[in-house]
Amino acid sequence: MSTTTTEETFTHPALFYRSEAEYTDRTVAFVREGLAAGEPVAVAVPGPNLELVRGGLGADARDVTFLDMTEAGRNPGRIIPGVLRRFADAHARVRVRIVGEPVWAGRSAAEYPACAQHEALINAAFAGRPATILCPYDETRLAANVLADALATHPTVIAQGDARPSEAYDWRAVVARYNEPLTCPPDAGVLAFGAGELPEARRFAVDRAASLGLAGRRLQDAELAVAELTTNSVVHGGGGGTLAVWAEAGQVVCEVRDGGRLTDPLAGRRPAAPGQIGGRGLLLVHYVADLVRVHTTDGGTAVRFCLGL
Repeated sequence: MSTTTTEETFTHPALFYRSEAEYTDRTVAFVREGLAAGEPVAVAVPGPNLELVRGGLGADARDVTFLDMTEAGRNPGRIIPGVLRRFADAHARVRVRIVGEPVWAGRSAAEYPACAQHEALINAAFAGRPATILCPYDETRLAANVLADALATHPTVIAQGDARPSEAYDWRAVVARYNEPLTCPPDAGVLAFGAGELPEARRFAVDRAASLGLAGRRLQDAELAVAELTTNSVVHGGGGGTLAVWAEAGQVVCEVRDGGRLTDPLAGRRPAAPGQIGGRGLLLVHYVADLVRVHTTDGGTAVRFCLGL
């Protein structure tokens, strides 16, 4: 099972599988190949699949880092900095090997666009880095559009044991496709703010979120994320914006809109450099939220984050 590389030393194949047995065989072989080459290996997949890999490896499992993607990657925007880069950066002098499964049948329709953009942006985040990231996709349970997107976000596809280049590979097109407009419901509480209203914006978000049922650490997370986003709007988004807060599908949703434009597709997805001052706002939002969606155009940017009740 060979793969091709992109951007010098980075390899990013999609593995299409149709059964638990095939999943186990392919991922275990991939992991053991890395261990035999002396590569640090991590497996970040949903819990049940994590146990398939762990069981298939037997004693070799002790040499592998395991992460449940339903927890570590609940927010797809957190996977690059908090899972993939964290592991790769901890082994910066050698090639690393990772099984990463960010898309599974239990993902919601609201989460999927962020998943697709994440898979696309891996190619930018790891360009030129010595790493191999294998991304499994369940052909029997995932929708046709999800599998089609996988062909666009991965330069190589492995199916039935054979690896081939993906003729549909175009990760930038996927990032653009899911840069979707975001709309607020009519019952959302909305506040306009400028530099002088930043404390008021935080209080508004906390009071509104608390009235909708958010409490404890989650309420603190909401306050932190709103503070970061509204400050970014004042500093980088034209001096102010609007803040909206509402409840939806068992979550509290907060959205900040301003007149700025995000030109860096990896904004908020790079780990902070040691000693870095500033530039951590959107990264912090990704770390505390269950989901982050962004829509940016020449006319402005909306950043939405969700926190489960």
